[in-house]
Amino acid sequence: MVFASDSPFGGRFEQTIDDAVVHGDADMESALHEGPIRVLVNGWVEVPSGRYLSPHAVRHVDVRVPE
Repeated sequence: MVFASDSPFGGRFEQTIDDAVVHGDADMESALHEGPIRVLVNGWVEVPSGRYLSPHAVRHVDVRVPE
């Protein structure tokens, strides 16, 4: 299920993370992206360039907490 960005449900199921590392493998050696991301309700991950990472490509997301 996908909601349009102007839908009343648009931001309700999405999560924006200011600083994260998106890993593509279980050993967390392969970083697909570092920085801000938006996780959509359907599991896709949007990166600032406008590209999307498939839920099948993303193995783990580490959220960086500011110290």
